[in-house]
Amino acid sequence: MHILALDSALGRCSAGVVSDGEVDAERQTEASGQATMLPAMVARVLEEATIAPDLLDLIAVTVGPGSFTGIRAALALAHGIALGTGAPIVGVTVGEALASALPKLGARRLWTAINARRERIFLERDGQAIACALDALPDPDGAIAVAGDAAVTVAARLAARDVDVMLTDARFPTPRHVAVVAARRMAGALPPRAALPLYIDPPEARLPQQGRRPPPVA
Repeated sequence: MHILALDSALGRCSAGVVSDGEVDAERQTEASGQATMLPAMVARVLEEATIAPDLLDLIAVTVGPGSFTGIRAALALAHGIALGTGAPIVGVTVGEALASALPKLGARRLWTAINARRERIFLERDGQAIACALDALPDPDGAIAVAGDAAVTVAARLAARDVDVMLTDARFPTPRHVAVVAARRMAGALPPRAALPLYIDPPEARLPQQGRRPPPVA
């Protein structure tokens, strides 16, 4: 199965072609402007993997939690490619992808901590995602491991409260693990998840109270 995996939910933008769990080609960059970078990255990985777009079996894309703009950029591109190729498209959360990279946690539960604005994080755990302030982190009910781009900060704060916490080195989703989760989802091993944005906070942009601007007069 040839899977195109896309992610720009956090501070890193990545694209890759994964075939039967092995990476054929991938590109990653830690920069803003995902909307302009992702199409070129996809073209490069398809060329390097020598996979024509119409031979893709699945499109996998992270749906959040994370950056409002980054999530929308990856989803828009993924849906466009799926529409053009006829390949099915599957959503994967950031926490699911990072959990796939950490299969040997034993009895520890995984917390995925993602940077948000104003001293807050998005916290994904046990299949649920919430937003919380850094100074109001919930109390774990046992030993945990922490992943994500806010993992260092969260692990330090929990350790200061004598929580049994392990800091992992999983910070960003990789194409391979996004694809692995998507393949399991397509096989029915995971509950379905549509390729729709997983927003924790409402968008900050608001329509004006008087409604949309009227169209220009010809």
